This record gives sequence, C-alpha cells and structure tokens, in this order.
Amino acid sequence: MNNIVAVLGEGRLADRVCDELADRCRIVRRASAREGVPGGAGLALVLHDAWHPAAHREAEELLRSAGIAWLRGFVAFGEGVAGPLVRPGASGCSLCADTRRLLAGRDRRQMWMLEQRLTEAEGISHDPWASHAGLRLLARLLAEEALTVLAGQRSRLDGRMLHLDMRTLASANRLFLPDPLCPVCGRLPDDSPERARISLQPSPKFGKSCRTRSLQELAGFLSADYLDVKCGFLNGKMADLLSPFADVSVNLPLLDDDEAAAGRTHSYADSELTAIMEGLERYCGMAPRGRRTMVRDSYRNVAEHALDPVKVGVYTKEQYELPNFAFKPFHPDEPMEWVWGYSLLQQAPILVPQQLAYYGSGCGHGFVYETSNGCALGGSLEEAILYGIMEVVERDAFLLTWYARLPLPELDPSSAGDAELELMIGRLRAVAGFEVRLYNATMENGIPSIWALAKNRKAAGINLICAAGAHPDPIRAAKGAVHEISGMTLNLDKKFEANRERYRQMLLDPALVRGMEDHSMLYSLPEAEERLRFLLEPNRTLRTFRDEFGQRPAHPDLTDDLKDALQAFRQLKLDVIVVEQTTPELQRNGLHCVKVLIPGMLPMTFGYHMTRLTGLERVLTVPAKLGYVKEPLSFEQLNPYPHPFP
Repeated sequence: MNNIVAVLGEGRLADRVCDELADRCRIVRRASAREGVPGGAGLALVLHDAWHPAAHREAEELLRSAGIAWLRGFVAFGEGVAGPLVRPGASGCSLCADTRRLLAGRDRRQMWMLEQRLTEAEGISHDPWASHAGLRLLARLLAEEALTVLAGQRSRLDGRMLHLDMRTLASANRLFLPDPLCPVCGRLPDDSPERARISLQPSPKFGKSCRTRSLQELAGFLSADYLDVKCGFLNGKMADLLSPFADVSVNLPLLDDDEAAAGRTHSYADSELTAIMEGLERYCGMAPRGRRTMVRDSYRNVAEHALDPVKVGVYTKEQYELPNFAFKPFHPDEPMEWVWGYSLLQQAPILVPQQLAYYGSGCGHGFVYETSNGCALGGSLEEAILYGIMEVVERDAFLLTWYARLPLPELDPSSAGDAELELMIGRLRAVAGFEVRLYNATMENGIPSIWALAKNRKAAGINLICAAGAHPDPIRAAKGAVHEISGMTLNLDKKFEANRERYRQMLLDPALVRGMEDHSMLYSLPEAEERLRFLLEPNRTLRTFRDEFGQRPAHPDLTDDLKDALQAFRQLKLDVIVVEQTTPELQRNGLHCVKVLIPGMLPMTFGYHMTRLTGLERVLTVPAKLGYVKEPLSFEQLNPYPHPFP
C-alpha cells in the first residue's frame, strides 16, 4: 500500500484533513499544484475553504499528466463538497462534476458567470458560511475516503460527489454522469461509416407489450442515474394533478433554458419513468454527443454517398425571402457538417446533414428548421428504430390529412373490444367534459395511424384538441393519441381565456402562428371549428376496427414488426435512414436513441412561416392513390391554414 498523500491547498479544511491523516500515512504538503506534485504519491487531495475553480483545473492538468488519482474538498455557498475521485485515464473529472452541478442549479447562468470570474480572480480565501462543525465533519469524511483509496478499495466518491450542509450537517452522496463533450476527459469516438452500420438482431418483446424491457426493470436505474436536484442529468419533476390521467413532467436543464419532458400513463410512478426516457431522448437529439463529427464538405463533393437535402422538404423561394427569415436556401457548393447514418433500404452507410440528424444543430442557420420528429429511445436498437418510424408515420399521416383535407373514416371506439380504450375515452368525457372521436388516418404505407379529435361539451374552455398516434397495433395507436389529448383537456383553459384575443388575431392572420403551442391554441377557438369540417360532418357511418384494419399479426419479436414496416417502405421505394444518437450516458444502461429520416414523408413543422412542402410530391399524389380524390392535387388546392397538431 502506497501511503504517501499529497495535500495541495491552504486553509482550515486542509489543516484538519492533515490532522486526521497524520498518524496513518505520510503527508507531503504544498500550497498549490504549481509548487510541484510530489513523485510517488498514491493520492492527492486538493483542499480549500472556498470554491477555487482555477485550482481544480490546474490540478486536473498536472495530476492527470503525473498519473496520480486525486480527490477534492471545498466549501461553496454554505455547502461542503467532497469529490469526485478522479482517476488517471478515466472519464468523470472535476470539470464534468461542476458542469452537472451548475446546470442543475436554478441560477445556472449566473453561477456559470461567477465560475468564470472566480477562475480569473483565483477565487476567494474562505466561504463565509463554512461552520467549524461542518469543516470538521467534511475533513473526517475526506480522510476516510483517502484511506479507502490508498488501501485499494472502491471509494464512495467514484463518479459521485458528497454534499454536506454546513448548518445542519445533513449530507447526501450524489451520482453525476461524465460529460461526453468534456475537454478534459471526454473521449468520443470518431464518426465513421463503420460505426454507422446496423445489423438488425432479434429483440423479443416483454410480455404482451411492444417493448423489449419492462418498466419494472427500467425503474431500477432511471431515477437513480438520471434524476437529481443537485447534479442530475434531469433536475426536477412535477406531477400534474389536474389532467384526467397520471401526467408527470421532468426538467432537462440547458444553459440558456429548460426543456420539459412529459410522461402520460395510468400511474404516476410509470409516468415518471416515461418522462425520464422522453428527457433522455430530447438530450440525445439536440447535438452529437455520442460520436465526434468528422465530415465538413459541400453536397456536391459527397453526393455519391450522401442524402440529397432537398428530398426532406425545403421552403419556397418566397419563404426564404421573408424579412428576418433565419434560414437560407440550400446550395450544393455550401460546406456543412455531415454525420454518418445507415440506409436500411440500400443497406449501406450514408451521410446526413448534421442539422437534419440533430435538431439543435440548425438553430439560427442552415437551410431548414428541423424538429425532434423521428427521434426515439428504446431498450434495444431495434425498438428505438421502430418507434422512430412510428413517429414519422404518425405525423406524416396527420399533416397529409390536414393539407389534403381528407374525410377520414371515423371509427367506433367500442368496436375495438378493448376495455382500457373505452375507459380512457369515458374518463375524458366524465372528468374533462370532452367527447373523443377517432379516425383512421392510415396512409399508403399501411401502418395503422389514428387521428383523434376531442370536442369540448362544456360552456367554457378550449373547444377542440387534435392528436395523432401510429403503431403496428391500431388499438395502441388510438390509446397513444388519447393520452396526448388528455394532457391538454383541462390545463390550457386559463391560458386560452387570458389570450383569446391573440388567438382571434391568429385566425385572421396565420403569419402570427409562430410557435408550437400557437397551432393547438388557435383551434381552441369555436370560430376555428369550421376548418375541421371535413372531419366533423354529422351523421357519419362509423367503421369498426376490424373493417378498417383487419386481423393484424402479433409477433413475439419486435424485430419482426420492424421488418414489416421496412418492407412496406421498400415497396414504396421510400428509404429509411437511421442515425444513432446514443450517448455514453445511455450506453451505461443499455439504452439506445436514434433519429429516423424517411425522405419524402412530410416533416412536422411549427410556425406557419416554417411550413415545408417544397419537394414533397406525396402530399399531392397519395390522396388520389387512396381513392379520396380522382386525380393528384396541386399545391394551390392544399389547405392554406396552419395545422392543429399540438
């Protein structure tokens, strides 16, 4: 056992740790790492009475190059912090820990600025809230961990930080996840065609679900690994007690904003888990954090093995010329970042514009505004791909129905023979006062898609809500759409009444529809109901689920469902391109996240000025192919109003 400990730092905490260790190991003390790192030390302790970011960065550089593990201790705003234990060559350094801690804080922007100032000013000498009792306890804890490390045993601070309240002495040992983009310890592999290859494997379903892992299994790590108020990947949760079903939202903290993710099931515990998974999906979809982007070039130079950006739909010349429009027309000679995806039709790697693969990459520049459409998380890669396809299908069906004003067949919910679906619709009627109508929005690909419409029967509140669902099982598609509706039935009434005049202006001027919520709130107006007359005609003959969908195969292996979907698109000559977005944070638990692109399908857009139809001829031809009209439509015949997708 190497019992040499280098103590780097000055102050009461350093003195007390030295006192604790004096009789049990050899101590070599330095005021800072600048004075040199003692050779042969088995461990270094970097200790201060306040937060010294510059000293921690300095220690990271010097101790990592010296191959010495180290542990820090300091006090910040009345809280003692011990850890993490930083091991040479391992991920999870002090910078990662500070990144998670600052992002999880409510005042993160201010704290980030403070960190920069403290770094430039080399910090302060001591934290005014550091109590004598707190320092003694923190010193004892640090000394115990130091001896544990020297003895070759696993430390409680491997990948964790201990937080100690200086006033109450309450403590908590908190997990933090290494930052894959950390400039100190991040080691992302280079993006490459080889890493993009996908070989579909068997993926047995769990029980009767269409998932490969049970919520009970996921419960064993989702909250513990990803949700923590102090330094969590997700830093808060809130249960919605007003919605008819059990809704829970979690918060994904970003430097400039917060991103909410919701889960909707029939129990708050399960909704929390699904909300966490939604939060992870959003994080993965924003920027490449699993592989390092390696290709920057023009389309003309890489066209032989790249996706033609125009095939995903772009804006009209008039849109690009709008004042202050944030995007510019695609030009084949304009360099851009590309990431490797995999074409499941060609069975070959393919380059995809990064701004299409990661929806946070094109904000404020690029040729289109991409959304999270097609992003999905799963317990297996095959599961993630299947659900990514379902999201693309769901939204394409919704938009195609809207633009072509298709008079979809209306379904009789009771004909599904599913008690849960009937109870869900009955609860929305009894608790929220909404009548739910279901329509078969399945397009030429044959994948069951549902348009759900809820009509308010009360005297006040929002009038109409629309939602969509797609799934190999049409009943599950219907349930998904009803769950989406439930989250809006009672929560938006006050906002609607307070902003009714603003929504009336949107009714008159569609250019005022700028954000995601504007689309659904516009159709909260009773005056807007006329625009949905193509679905709301009275005295329609209800169709049964069996009439519309027949008897569909129930595969025990999810990969077979995926192969069925791929075969449908192969017959239509529509490619399915998958970009794996999985990050190290998900890999630790065997989760996968992907972005699915199906060029030619209609992309979901928000903001009337962001409508993307140029280059997407399916919107003109599919209505005739399905028998809704006799001949292909023209762009001039399409619905000119903003869509009602929530």
